[in-house]
Formats: sequence, structure tokens, C-alpha cells
Amino acid sequence: MNGLVKRLAPVLACCGLLLAWQLASLGLKNDSFPTALESLRAIPPILTDKEALINILASLRRMAIGFALAIAFAIPLGLLMGRSRSTAAFFNPLLMLIYPVPKAALMPIIMLWLGVGDISKTLVIFLGVSLPVIYHSFEGAKAVEEKMLWSGAAMGMPAGERLLRIVLPAALPEILTGCRTGLVLALITMVTSEMIARQSGAGNILFNALDMGQYDTVFAMIIIIGAMGICLDAAFEVVRRWLVRWSEPQFDLPLSFS
Repeated sequence: MNGLVKRLAPVLACCGLLLAWQLASLGLKNDSFPTALESLRAIPPILTDKEALINILASLRRMAIGFALAIAFAIPLGLLMGRSRSTAAFFNPLLMLIYPVPKAALMPIIMLWLGVGDISKTLVIFLGVSLPVIYHSFEGAKAVEEKMLWSGAAMGMPAGERLLRIVLPAALPEILTGCRTGLVLALITMVTSEMIARQSGAGNILFNALDMGQYDTVFAMIIIIGAMGICLDAAFEVVRRWLVRWSEPQFDLPLSFS
């Protein structure tokens, strides 16, 4: 019974949220706050519209490119920073300067330099994803036990091979935690960049509907974007568990032997 409730918990939570939304909308009776049923009914027309699907796929393409580039850049840099004090001393001030700045706030400057096309939006996604991945890669590399590296050096491994064959696998659980955080930030920065540079994408659909007073479409797009985030996170979690299955506990210790 407990297992069934645990599996159904996300569904029950969503149903409860939709019910609260429906009741709140009926109680407020505000035209800009459609009911949950009205918003849900607006989803099929969006998903069956060819132009809307092209826009959503364009968003996912930009997100995938920005995420992949950030991973390729951030993981090696984070590992190097975790194992090299000079590398960390050089990059830490730069990262501390960039980290507090909202990435959407950089969008106007990037648009001036690179225009309003895909490059500027992909760059904002890249910046949003890179920092958490660098941080978690750094922490993971720093936590690797020195005796493992000494053993590798004693076996004749050069520094680069030790980084690849010892540090990277040992830091992988922490790295993937950063990647999971970066995936969520990629979705957020994707939508915000499309809201500012409105040419195509899911954010463009959302704000065009807002401009035209199509509030059911606005909330339908919010649901679609949220569903995209849930699906991407669930898929990544499956991959993460497979990659670090060796680090997961194989059994639960009992809390009591009574």
C-alpha cells in the first residue's frame, strides 16, 4: 500500500494543484486568471499547431546546444581547478564576478554584440549552465583522496591520465549533480532569453499570447514548459543513476534491530 501511495504521490500532488487552481480561479473571477480546465483545453491546439511545434523544437535545440557546450567547457575546467591551485587562483575571481549577475541581464549586451539570433540565446544558456557545473566539478575533484592519485603516479600514470582515469570517475556523482542543476537553469535561461529576444521559441509563443490577451494560451504554455522540465529532469535522473550505479547503496541499513 505504501509503495502504491509513493508511486502515485506526484500524480496526486498535480491533481491537488490543479484543483486548488480551479477553485482559486472560480473564486477570483478574473479574466486574466483562467481556470485550470480552460488552460488544459488550450494545450492540444498548441501541440497540434505546426508553427508552435517548430517554435518549441527550436527552443529545445538551442537549449541542447547551450547545455552540451557548457558541459564540454565546465567539467574539464572544474576538474582542473579542483586539482590545481594555480588554475583555481586564476579563475576564481572571474567566476565570483560573473556568478551573482542574472544571466538574463546580460541579454541586451549580448544582443548588441551578436544580434538577436540563436547565437546570443545559446550563449546565455551556456553561461547559465556553466557556473553550477564548474562548481560541482571543482568540489568533486577536490574531494578525491590523495592516496588514489599517489597510487596512480606510482603506477606511472602521467597527470593527464590521472585526471581522466581517477579524478573524473571519482568526481562523477558530484559532477552529475551539477549537470542536473544546470539542466534546470538551461530551461529557465532558454525561456527568459526568448522573452527578451522575441523571434521564435516557447517564450515567444507565451509573450505573444500575453500581448493578445489569450490568457488560457499563456497558462497552457506555462504548463507545457513545466512538463518539459519534468520530463527532461526525469530522463536525466535515469541516466545519472545508470552512470553512478556503483556509488548507490545496495541496501538500506535498519534503523532498529528490535
